[in-house]
Amino acid sequence: MQENQANRRRITVLGAGAWGTAVAIAVAARHDVLLWGRNADAMADMAAARDNTHYLPGFPFPPALRVTADFDEAVAHVQRDGAADGEEGLLIAATPVAGLRPLLHSLKGRPIPNLVWLCKGFEYVTGLLPHQIFRDVLGDEIAGGALSGPSFAQEVARGLPCALTIASTSAALRDCVVAVVHGGTMRVYSSDDLIGVEVGGAVKNVMAIATGCADGMGLGLNARAALITRGLAEVTRLGTTLGGNIETFMGLTGMGDLILTCTGDLSRNRRVGLGLAQGKALDTIVAELGHVAEGVPCAKAVRELAARLGVDMPLTNGVASMLFDGVKPEALVARMLARDPRDETLAPASK
Repeated sequence: MQENQANRRRITVLGAGAWGTAVAIAVAARHDVLLWGRNADAMADMAAARDNTHYLPGFPFPPALRVTADFDEAVAHVQRDGAADGEEGLLIAATPVAGLRPLLHSLKGRPIPNLVWLCKGFEYVTGLLPHQIFRDVLGDEIAGGALSGPSFAQEVARGLPCALTIASTSAALRDCVVAVVHGGTMRVYSSDDLIGVEVGGAVKNVMAIATGCADGMGLGLNARAALITRGLAEVTRLGTTLGGNIETFMGLTGMGDLILTCTGDLSRNRRVGLGLAQGKALDTIVAELGHVAEGVPCAKAVRELAARLGVDMPLTNGVASMLFDGVKPEALVARMLARDPRDETLAPASK
């Protein structure tokens, strides 16, 4: 017990959605965790119920998990005066991609320790990945990294086995995150390939929309396998063009996250595809989800980025055309089946 107490850290999770809450619950088994959300009434309800009844109901908070709507308190929680080397606190940003930049601006100039983000996607207006947003706002003020991998919030909160990857150019940050998160039913692997990890986490959401649509149309398991495999080819083409390592796309944050998100019924993005197959309007689908489905804005951002770079991404283009151009799923299937044959390959980016 004394050894466990000595290894406890102070962790703040900024963002009280489903995934942020699940991570907070998981790490609170071994650390002192403060979960922050901007809605004071919602956080008061959580504090009283000891449960996130809106975004992740049915998972009681551990004793070491507290909640707050006070941003200053949340940041101060990890500002440990006199902390020894290797005992620094950790900030975990659990906002969607669209919320990462304003959150980082709120942190600018504060004496905070290491920071990792959980969001997966591209910033639509700029086309930047999360680590590029981080550098754009905070520069080299603090160490940062992406914590990513195949993970559904409900399963993590339930304590089921899960494997994630911490990607950062800082070896010290990678070691810190492994020390904090790895343990129990959660395994954490390390990578210095921020680009590869983030591209895999972003584009797999688009592929999940495509796969959900195919499944909703009853196209069969053969079509599902083809979509996932060719989706991996698209993810890899874009990722290697941007500078990611091809090996990354064969790992947890590439193939692993792609398979989970395309086939798991807990996937919000897969459910977007299922809704499209049913003929529902995008606004209706998003309203019914009640959560952010990152694949929707990501499809538009990736389509534009791929066009600028000359990367062949027919599945991404098809998903974007359904979401934003009014193309019907049946017409898209006919278009995809009519494409000319070609050699099978993962890496080349040219059309």
